[in-house]
Amino acid sequence: MKLHEFQAKRLLAQFGVPVPRGMVATTPQQASRAYRALKRRGGSSRKFSCTLKAQIHAGGRGKAGGVRAIASAHDAAAQAKRLLGSSLVTSQTGPQGLPVRRVLVEEGLGIKRELYLAVTLDRFAARPCVLASREGGVEIETIATARPQAILRESVDPIVGWRAFQTRRLQNALKIPAAQGPIFGQIVHGMTRCFMDCEASLVEINPLVESTDGKLVALDAKVVLDDHALFRHPKLAAW
Repeated sequence: MKLHEFQAKRLLAQFGVPVPRGMVATTPQQASRAYRALKRRGGSSRKFSCTLKAQIHAGGRGKAGGVRAIASAHDAAAQAKRLLGSSLVTSQTGPQGLPVRRVLVEEGLGIKRELYLAVTLDRFAARPCVLASREGGVEIETIATARPQAILRESVDPIVGWRAFQTRRLQNALKIPAAQGPIFGQIVHGMTRCFMDCEASLVEINPLVESTDGKLVALDAKVVLDDHALFRHPKLAAW
């Protein structure tokens, strides 16, 4: 079962992963109110900007016009009106596209660089595996095929769990400054806990951004849950 981006972020936040402030809207009026609410929380700057994202179960939304920058409440309503009720065609939907029933209005961030981080199942080793790359924000499948050496892999012991030395090894490989080490460790540990506790088949952050003010934030997230385990997680199954 795939979760929408806003659901995946809500779930990851419960495991200590920092995510941008955002609100879900199903009408243009709600999108407008969401922008105003986020602007109040973010300060009174006239240049306050947000991002409006179509919520569908497919990647490639940005290239398809499903991710739009908004700079006012009026703009939020206008962009939401264009997206809601439409079918968004991306590289992962097929020619028929997928209907947009919700949009996520999210605070804008100044981005310094983008990383890739995920937890999935290594079926050959029969254990979870953390994947990481210094090249986030792009199609990881393309990188895996063209330059597999650009993807780092760390196995997770199903009994012991994620260990501190593995965090340090990934931190050094991704060139994450020492000051950001604790929050990076919190993010990876939270993702592995989410993967194990929720019985997921994929927990992915792409991109994990380093903002211009020195913070690590999950700018986009994807969670896929194991259908066969949903009976143990009724609250997640309700999503």
